[in-house]
Amino acid sequence: MEPVSRRVPLPLPIPDTGGPVSPRPHRYTATAVTTAAATLLALAVPAQAAPLASADYEAEDATVSQGLVESNHTGYTGRGFVNYDNVAGSYVEWTVPSGASGPTDLTFRFANGTTANRAMDVTVNGTLVADDLAFPGTGAWTTWRTVTVRATVAAGAKIRATAVTANGGPNVDKLTVASTDAEAPRPPANLRSTGKTHNSTSLAWDAAADNVGVTGYDVYQHGQLMKSVDGATLATTVDGLDAATEYTWTVFAKDAAGNVSQASNPVTVTTDPAPPDNQAPTVPGALRVTGTTATTVDLAWTASTDNVKVTGYDILRDGAPSGTADGAATSTTVAGLETGRQYRFTLRARDAAGNVSGPSNEVTATPSAGGPGGVPDPGAVRQILGGTDVPWGVAFLPDGSALVTERETFNVYRLTESGQRTALGKVPGAQGTGGEGGVMGLEVSPNFATDGLVYVYHTASGGNQLVRARLSGNQLTGWQTLLSGVPKNRFHNGGRLRFSPDGRHLFVSTGDAQNGSNAQNLNNNAGKILRLNPDGSIPADNPFPGKAIWSYGHRNVQGLDFDSQGRLWASEFGNSSTDEVNLITRGGNYGWPGCEGTSGSCGGTIPPKKTWSTASASPSGLTIINDHVFVATTRGERVYRMRIDANAGLVEQKVYFQGTYGRLRTVEVDRDGDIWLTTSADKDGSPNNDRVLHIDIVYSGGARAS
Repeated sequence: MEPVSRRVPLPLPIPDTGGPVSPRPHRYTATAVTTAAATLLALAVPAQAAPLASADYEAEDATVSQGLVESNHTGYTGRGFVNYDNVAGSYVEWTVPSGASGPTDLTFRFANGTTANRAMDVTVNGTLVADDLAFPGTGAWTTWRTVTVRATVAAGAKIRATAVTANGGPNVDKLTVASTDAEAPRPPANLRSTGKTHNSTSLAWDAAADNVGVTGYDVYQHGQLMKSVDGATLATTVDGLDAATEYTWTVFAKDAAGNVSQASNPVTVTTDPAPPDNQAPTVPGALRVTGTTATTVDLAWTASTDNVKVTGYDILRDGAPSGTADGAATSTTVAGLETGRQYRFTLRARDAAGNVSGPSNEVTATPSAGGPGGVPDPGAVRQILGGTDVPWGVAFLPDGSALVTERETFNVYRLTESGQRTALGKVPGAQGTGGEGGVMGLEVSPNFATDGLVYVYHTASGGNQLVRARLSGNQLTGWQTLLSGVPKNRFHNGGRLRFSPDGRHLFVSTGDAQNGSNAQNLNNNAGKILRLNPDGSIPADNPFPGKAIWSYGHRNVQGLDFDSQGRLWASEFGNSSTDEVNLITRGGNYGWPGCEGTSGSCGGTIPPKKTWSTASASPSGLTIINDHVFVATTRGERVYRMRIDANAGLVEQKVYFQGTYGRLRTVEVDRDGDIWLTTSADKDGSPNNDRVLHIDIVYSGGARAS
């Protein structure tokens, strides 16, 4: 892992623009947006297929023979450029630390303020790949151009550009090495379990094939990267697992160009029971009430200890289970309570072997009105619908009912607050991926009353795509594809849709399709947040002309919403350490794959506003009420709430419903200002065991949302 660095703070995002529409509850019309132009450097060779991975190497950092590093002409990158001596045989030589043993574009950025052609020979490890390559005059020493040659480049290659005339070479700024290998490896075959213990699983697989060569394998457990090995390794053991727990494994092959295969066959393994451990954790100490609102009670305690490890705490309300807390936690918030009613609370600690401590001391608390006004707290919870299957997209119609998509079945249905469900049909052409693909995001046109349009994001044979249809009665008709070909994989398909507050633009989140290099590649739409007109066309004021891309450098964004200032916020799944909530800036780079959270190569990228460990979050849905951000989490099995402060920070975090309803997928605000929350029990493989819940929102003064 590269050394930890801080991301460079960049300007606040520019809000989306537009005229007035009827906004969703607690969301507001944005202000103005400015435009910017993109500067493109023209290649001196015909355009080729977009590379999947590239790296820049500054000339001043290379080996220079008969030349000087200078900075007297503007427009260079890095710290300067190399001025060749006026002699044949002067050269610059770069050592490339990584690369594919396959076709590679070598692009030289140069300036030549004379009219003479300062031709050079280009060699790779001493082998001539370009004889007398032309570097013609550019008109001025401050005018930079590029010239490209294709060669085979492997890791550790030495690339030399040598002047062949008495004029010497041009001024050389940098070399860009970009693989042109666009072919992904085939999926590894015959993944199998070769052994297990109470805290580990051993796996093996057959070698994957590739047109150039497989350089590594990534081992995933239900979308979470657990381990990476090199291309010669066909077996590994993953440690640190929980005892007596079912895990589903897949393996992906990758090559040096950054191409990643589709998934291997899945293998489900249940770890062995833990070794005998009959010692219970100590009793949690000093349970106390630290705060109340109209519908919540804050609790804190002194941590328990255990001979192995405390894995969690069970919260009991009036003697009945009411939720859980992490083993490292010493506080929690119990939500969904009745104002004015007295409750009794106790606490027990547990370990991985199932041993449970005795109860803590009992405390009583009565939720009461008061506190700062305008703070939305979760109130009463009731089930709207059970027996549904991974309800992923939720969007509200003018009459207050909701449209809901089921990711795995491809169904769309209308659901009333009273629980009446009406089938509207399946999304045509939708496909699953055996993981996180299927029918996902859903939005209703801001002008639904007149146009009846519904937007859906789903996986299809050619990739992920955005489609729309017209809802008439109980039928969705006239399906149109607005955007297609977004790279897909078993996991990391993104999928959230959100209209801007003015209704003029539709934002679409995509995943990196398990290929991190996609996130930095502006030639495809994976690992991005996209911005489109409602008809699918590209807005003229997007940051990258002719492209749908609004921001990039994302791993897997599944939550989007706007605050009262028209600023876009997004929740993002991390890789192996850090999940994020980001404030999205027009044209911003959010760092993936080089940067995760604030770790890695983060220079010049935009830092997250909030991070959690992947074990305590895995954030999916995100919604905003009165500038309080609510995030639903899958692995974390909880809802987070944070306030947006005057500096666009996220403060005053609260945790609700941890362990109460299991994995949580989507959180949305209805037209009454209350929350609809969906569960996501997709890990256990049992269909139709999810729920849609309704949560009253009560403000600290005691009033319901309106």
